[in-house]
Amino acid sequence: MANTPGRNAPCPCGSGEKYKHCCQGTDAGNKLSTWAAIMIGLVLLLGAVMAGMAISGGGTPDCPPGTVWSEAHQHCH
Repeated sequence: MANTPGRNAPCPCGSGEKYKHCCQGTDAGNKLSTWAAIMIGLVLLLGAVMAGMAISGGGTPDCPPGTVWSEAHQHCH
């Protein structure tokens, strides 16, 4: 951010306008949209992981010693 011009400085894009009326809003918007895209990506990744865990079901659960899993009843006997 050290290279960012002041609000009232001429805009570096060459438009002849002040920075605050030309490119200042788009510079801040690009940073916000980058963070928003990162957060959306993380949420989608977390959702995909959770959906994969729900679909896989994890196989048969661990039963206490001396019991076995019953597929027909879906619990340990």
